[in-house]
Amino acid sequence: MKQPAITIPEGANHVLLHACCAPCSSAIVEWMLAHGIHPTIYYFNPNIYPRQEYEIRKQESQRHAASLNIKWIDGDYDHNQWLDAIRGMENEPERGSRCQKCFLLRLSATALMAKQMGITYFTTTLASSRWKSLEQIELAGHEAEQLAPGTRFWAQNWRKGGLYERRNQLLKEYQFYNQQYCGCEFSIRHNEVLPSL
Repeated sequence: MKQPAITIPEGANHVLLHACCAPCSSAIVEWMLAHGIHPTIYYFNPNIYPRQEYEIRKQESQRHAASLNIKWIDGDYDHNQWLDAIRGMENEPERGSRCQKCFLLRLSATALMAKQMGITYFTTTLASSRWKSLEQIELAGHEAEQLAPGTRFWAQNWRKGGLYERRNQLLKEYQFYNQQYCGCEFSIRHNEVLPSL
């Protein structure tokens, strides 16, 4: 596997990895393990709709973690709370203010979980998707770390250095369920074809 030029933060031997799904986390987890980093997967995605879709993605993430004997944490699913948080932004385009708010909500929960567990660094598989804005993710991550003093957001483009290609290989190897939209009902409706950033 081609190794990406990724700088590991000093002391990041244990990382809380916010995972949106198994396909997106697979290559990241593999890379971390190969570099002596022990990830704990935190599955917190109240944006996903409908509930059946959420459960499928959740089960696949659990299956992946179990296959590698990695600790996996189930975040609460409260889609109504998420809807309240993004109220008024329903018609925003992908990569608009709704996505920014969604990232902040999920990464804030991740930062607080990291603090509770005594883990300094947290990062997210959201930064492995070519459909997401890395700038938005990084901004949300740094805002989130301010809400949980003592934590630090590991801002990383997780699709570089062959990791995106490796993701696609692992998707086939594990025969993961591969969703066709971000997760929320508004991303289904818009379903816009966006260029890679």
